[in-house]
Amino acid sequence: MRSGPDPASLRDEQGQRRYLCGNEPRRFLAAAARMDAESRAFCRLLLFTGCRISEGIALRPDRLDAEAGRVVFRTLKRRKLTYRAVPVPADLMRDLRRLARGKRPDEPLWTWSRTTAWRRVRWAMTEAGIAGPHAMPKGLRHGFGILNAERNVPLPLTRDWMGHADIKTTSLYQHAVGREERSFAKRLWRGMGDG
Repeated sequence: MRSGPDPASLRDEQGQRRYLCGNEPRRFLAAAARMDAESRAFCRLLLFTGCRISEGIALRPDRLDAEAGRVVFRTLKRRKLTYRAVPVPADLMRDLRRLARGKRPDEPLWTWSRTTAWRRVRWAMTEAGIAGPHAMPKGLRHGFGILNAERNVPLPLTRDWMGHADIKTTSLYQHAVGREERSFAKRLWRGMGDG
């Protein structure tokens, strides 16, 4: 029986990370900016919300809460139906509302299959020069969780935004990583007379 999340799950079997970090999100956004409007909006949605790819392609016009600046996702990984609202940048909301024009309230914004959505994200990753086990939609989700941890977003809020049923799952991202880990290491090195 597991006692908690395994920090190694943010790494593959060879120890490579499964999340975007550093300037990779900026490069991903720059590549997505060169895509068609639908693909660009989808890539940005995954990056800025940490949603699962299936939740993204299921997004509908009636789940765009423009007044509150949030999108509402139906969480698909639970036995009971739950929804979660995640804030998005104003320009992304404008793009999503443009995609929603002329659609029924309950019609998905994207008519793509999961495979098509995956391919479009993968194209942006390739164009951005991002390669490895993190160069996929799940890498965006994990990157969102990591960035929340680095920016000290409260754990319960991160759990809500990511749609985790158990906060133990969310705590996986709290393991010191990225800039925060480097900051801790620099303090340690200074204490040893280096750095």
